[in-house]
Amino acid sequence: MTPPLDIPIRKDDDSTSLDVGAASPRSFQSISEIAHEALIRDLAECSDEGDPDTETPLSFLSDEEEEGEDGELHYTPTLYRRPEGVAFGAARPVIGVVPASHDEGVLTKVEKKQCRDAERSLLRDNHFLPPKHPVSEHPNLFRRIYKHVFSTKVRGTGYDTFDEETTSETTPLIKTQSHTRPGHEGHEHLNEQWDAAVAAGQIHTTWQREAKTITVYSRSLILTFILHYSVTVTAIIAAGRIGAAELGAVSLATMTANITCYAPFQGLTTALDTLCAQAYGSGHKHLVGLQVQRMSFFLTVLSIPVAISWWFATDILRLALPNETASVELAGLYMRIMILGIPGVWAFECGKRFVQAQGLFHATTYALLMGAPLNILISWTLVKKLGLGFVGAPMAHAFTQLLLPLLLYLYVVFVQGSHCWGGFTKRAFHNWGPMVRLALPGMIMVEAEFLAFEILTLVAGRFGTDALAAQSVIVTLTSILYQIPFPLAIAASTRVANLIGSKVVEAAHTSAKVSIIYAAIVGTINMAILCGGRFYLPQFFTEDEEVISIVAEVLPICAILQLLEGLASMSHGLLRAIGRQSVGGYTNLFVYYSVALPLSFGTAYGLGWDLQGLWFGVTIGIFLVASIEYWFIYSSDWHQAVKDAEDRNASW
Repeated sequence: MTPPLDIPIRKDDDSTSLDVGAASPRSFQSISEIAHEALIRDLAECSDEGDPDTETPLSFLSDEEEEGEDGELHYTPTLYRRPEGVAFGAARPVIGVVPASHDEGVLTKVEKKQCRDAERSLLRDNHFLPPKHPVSEHPNLFRRIYKHVFSTKVRGTGYDTFDEETTSETTPLIKTQSHTRPGHEGHEHLNEQWDAAVAAGQIHTTWQREAKTITVYSRSLILTFILHYSVTVTAIIAAGRIGAAELGAVSLATMTANITCYAPFQGLTTALDTLCAQAYGSGHKHLVGLQVQRMSFFLTVLSIPVAISWWFATDILRLALPNETASVELAGLYMRIMILGIPGVWAFECGKRFVQAQGLFHATTYALLMGAPLNILISWTLVKKLGLGFVGAPMAHAFTQLLLPLLLYLYVVFVQGSHCWGGFTKRAFHNWGPMVRLALPGMIMVEAEFLAFEILTLVAGRFGTDALAAQSVIVTLTSILYQIPFPLAIAASTRVANLIGSKVVEAAHTSAKVSIIYAAIVGTINMAILCGGRFYLPQFFTEDEEVISIVAEVLPICAILQLLEGLASMSHGLLRAIGRQSVGGYTNLFVYYSVALPLSFGTAYGLGWDLQGLWFGVTIGIFLVASIEYWFIYSSDWHQAVKDAEDRNASW
């Protein structure tokens, strides 16, 4: 019988705190004591039943070790980045906080190589290592201009000259005491270079490098988020072009689905971010599949009351909107059909966590690259080609929800990831307590954010069918544009946190400034798109002239919101980067419920501004959130953040 693995625990106050869909660097992650307890129980049960999965794979090596070709362990640097290519939910909460109390565990061999490459690149830019490619002594004019504008090299550091005959990447330029074991000079000297340069405060970065890095980090995230949200957008366009009542019905149905199914299920599955990653890092990979099975069965049970509520959605919505008979009836029909897709919702959320725990972040992107275009084709076929009309939209949506986890399953079976599946087991029906305790905080926070945003849609329904249809168009347009600044903030958060964790505060400051400018540029572009296209963009969703007119009146306010929301998203990301994400979470919820919503209701009803009033309150709320968070970021001691990171690393 194999004894349970003694897993070290990092003591943190925010082991179940909310993070925005990115795997933060190890410095700012915590291993939950609840997850530790669950893992120990599972290992004990496995040992009692004689399960053979007891080896410690390469992924269980510590950050500071790497297995060499000769089987020896090499010391490895610790700078590392890993933004997740994982989309969340059917729509985004307006305040932009998505949970991922994610314990990344330990690094694989490939990830360690990326870590070394990242440090080596920064050392080259700071002239502690010779250039990767030979430098021409007499560059032409084009080359000089290119170097001046796009070069990531730090200027004026005084390390610009190398003797290539005596200097190499394995020769320390800053002399330090050597602890190199025979035969392993390369890894040790790189680490000496890095530690010495950091200790001397001589690691800097440039805006060119940070702009390039954040762009690379965010591009796959943006694609994934847009693809995932396109599934909902396709249904809205397909139904909305039939009529205003149908467009309003899709908005009501989506709102109800968000607050009764999508948000709770998304929040509950955040427990797998910790449980699956910790199981994978422990070396007992079959426990990843066990945790996914537990959550799947748990969500299957919860799907029963959800399905019942959706079946009677017409009666429930009629109580809230007694005057919107046509839209309510159609929304109820939409949700009855969507019951068929509920298993696909929880299966895809669980599947994302299954591949994510193994570092297979592009698996979800590949599934969406196939699923999103198929969804458009199926929607067109059912709604137009076969003439099913409104009914075809939810049928296509439900089919796509079932298709996405199937595509993810095929990726795992035929590409990679199946080694973490140990088969179905009766143990999946035991030890649910720790999982539920981890899941509930994430569910409560996500539900609170989605509920706050969806209240606006419910209120919009009281202004009439046209206003409800216009609200559907506005929410969709703003959500589409939000799929750019949100993943951009995830990438920036990861980058800045990596630099903080590597104790290079000045470089982290530079990266943060570039990120804020990036967010302002993206927000300005989004603002220009809404202002310039306010009469044209609504025509993609509806042909109703009254709805188009209402949308055009509200979009200028939403355009200002896009600029503020881009900046607010980045402030959320920077707070996560310095390990103070709880400040953003509580600030968002307080401002939204105590300022934004009351102000929205006051201007909408008291001043008679209708939809313009609803969005005016939201805009003021986002402005306050961004102002408070940037003030906190500006006044924070980032050197203290480095010390906190060191303490957490020491605990690990």
